[in-house]
Parts: sequence; structure tokens; C-alpha cells
Amino acid sequence: MKIYHAPNTRSVRILWLFEELGLSYELEHYKLGDSEMRTPEYRKIHPLGRVPVLEDGAVKIFESGAIIQYVLEKYGQGKFIPTVDAPNFARYLQWFHYAEGMIMPQVNIIVVESILLPEERRNKVNLDRATKLVTRMLTAVDEGLEGEEYLAGEFSGADMMTGHSCIVSARLGADISDKPNVAAYIERLNARPALKTAFGT
Repeated sequence: MKIYHAPNTRSVRILWLFEELGLSYELEHYKLGDSEMRTPEYRKIHPLGRVPVLEDGAVKIFESGAIIQYVLEKYGQGKFIPTVDAPNFARYLQWFHYAEGMIMPQVNIIVVESILLPEERRNKVNLDRATKLVTRMLTAVDEGLEGEEYLAGEFSGADMMTGHSCIVSARLGADISDKPNVAAYIERLNARPALKTAFGT
């Protein structure tokens, strides 16, 4: 299988998944904002010129959550995803989708306003609002982690999605000083060898 990847993007989630599962993969490595990703050739791979994309034979799939679900269902052998009749299945789904539904929209704004835009075009009001909102989104995660090491009880795809979002949010300035469960959770995730490899690739 081939993974189209750029560091410090959502494609880290896919490398993390493959490393956790011990699956082999071929890597197509890009940089964020790489002009090659805007070419007509690359847009045949991803219509918006983004990562991640996974190629698995004739299958080509983008969106990190969709890729994680696809790989876990097809190659996970029951790892990192509860069965539909498991008591934690609904909780797993909830936190799996919380990343893109609640956290990452604000992270996108923070990245644009603090990294991608030239300084003269940045809007501090937008940046401050997004930082405040993402901090609020992490409050729910902190409450959800009360008494738990991982979001669905045991390590799962939900952690690869929302856990990654928590790490990125904290790196971008979200205040977790009053969120001890999130702080400890991030520390646990960062200690996982598979995530260390993914972030270092």
C-alpha cells in the first residue's frame, strides 16, 4: 500500500495507524504547500491537492478518518476498533468523529492565521477566537477521559483521530493547564513508539 504524506498534517494519523498495526507501506513524501501537490497530475490523486491519500491496489481513498476506518476494517484483524455489539462501540464512534467535527475546524483557522498567511494578512481576532474555541472543545475531551486512559476505554482508532487533534491543538497554543486528563493523555500518546515514528517521518 502507498501513503501520500506530508509532515505535520493529518497524514501523520495514517502512518501512526500503519505503525501500530505493523503493516508495511510505501511512502510518497511531500512538504506542506509543496507546489507539486497543485499540479494536474497530483489532483488526479486528490482533487484538492492534499494529503493523506492511500492507494491499495485499485482502491484510492482520501480523508484520514475514512482511511483509518478502511484499514481497520480490512486489515486490522479486530485491533483498535470495538465490535458493534461492544459496550464501548458508541463511545468509540463519538470520539472518532469528534476530531473533525469539533476540534480540527478551529485548528484549521489557527494554522491559516498563524502559519500559512503572510503576517500582514493575518487576523488576530480570528486567531484568538479559534484558540479560545479549540480550548473549549478540549474541555469535553478532558471530561470524557475522567477515569480512563483512552477515549473508548482502550486504545483505538478514536485516539488516532481525536488524540492526534489534542496533540496538535496543544502544540498550537490551546490552553490545557486546567485539563489534567488531556495533559496526561497527550503524554501517554506521545510515548507510543508508533506515534514517535509517525511524527518523525
